[in-house]
Amino acid sequence: MAKHSTETETAMRRALSLAARGPATGPNPRVGCVILSPDGTVLGEGWHRGAGTAHAEIDALRSLGSPDAARGATAVVTLEPCNHTGRTGPCSEALLAAGIARVVYAVADPGEKSRGGAARLTGAGVAVTGGVLAAEAEAFMRVWLTSVRLGRPFVTLKWASSLDGRTAAADGTSRWITGTAARQRVHEQRAASDAIVVGTGTVLADDPSLTARGDGGELLSVQPLPVVIGERPVPTDAALRRHPRGLVETGTRDLAAALSLLFDRGIRHAYVEGGPTLASALVAAGLVDEYLVYLAPALIGGDRLALGDLGVGTIGDARRLRITSVERLGDDLLIIAAPRAPSIAPSGRDERNG
Repeated sequence: MAKHSTETETAMRRALSLAARGPATGPNPRVGCVILSPDGTVLGEGWHRGAGTAHAEIDALRSLGSPDAARGATAVVTLEPCNHTGRTGPCSEALLAAGIARVVYAVADPGEKSRGGAARLTGAGVAVTGGVLAAEAEAFMRVWLTSVRLGRPFVTLKWASSLDGRTAAADGTSRWITGTAARQRVHEQRAASDAIVVGTGTVLADDPSLTARGDGGELLSVQPLPVVIGERPVPTDAALRRHPRGLVETGTRDLAAALSLLFDRGIRHAYVEGGPTLASALVAAGLVDEYLVYLAPALIGGDRLALGDLGVGTIGDARRLRITSVERLGDDLLIIAAPRAPSIAPSGRDERNG
């Protein structure tokens, strides 16, 4: 039994490494699958390459040399096989048709329509085991899982400030508080997100382009969708009107409604770079899942703070965070933090659509 468990965990780690080859953005999760023979030999591997392509289980089955090679085998997959028809058919049915005898998965599928593959397989006589390396898989898929469970995008809030928490000087100038290494990291993070979000105040004050660019100023191949939250329209001559991905204007200041709109558009990761008004509203509403704080070794003073009033009247009400990492970028620091007790309330709104 111990030997079998070791083989299964090794296969799951391999499946996670395969999953990492899939696209980091988009509405679907990154999933990997390894198919093992009864004696533990790897027969096939696969991963999901993006919306509209074969799911990891199908990809792994297709990698086998013979249609009968999967009979009696074990499928090790990072996410519970789906049980619905989207752009592709149910993976549970494909595994059954292939003659898979056992399925091992790490994390249950939280989607209302896509979940249920484990129950379908069990009912058909397949041995199913869940929760193998669940913590590792949860960490790997945390953005997608959080988004689907909450029915809104995973929200990353970023700001750059001086050591005393100021984001601009008294005259409003803020370029550049941080150095080139920190600024380039921001562009990389933009490219790794589905959308980059600001408020109308930032658009009117700074006229940002909100593109992801390389060291030489060139546009990166992957661009986030620019989103403006607020009721005021973006000016017709604004730089955002020329963004390669187009522009989404929510037309509302209702944060829950705006995030719901983005979720329905397939946005699973929103990177927020708005000013203190939008940032404070998101924090106060408990809608931030990750904080990226760039600190420059400078003192500015004044009242241009990164955040405004959060409704904290006494120190006991302070919003406590846990720091997950600290990185030095040139002379600057990048501090990554998360809420100590994130709210993960299952919504079941998502469907894995291929």
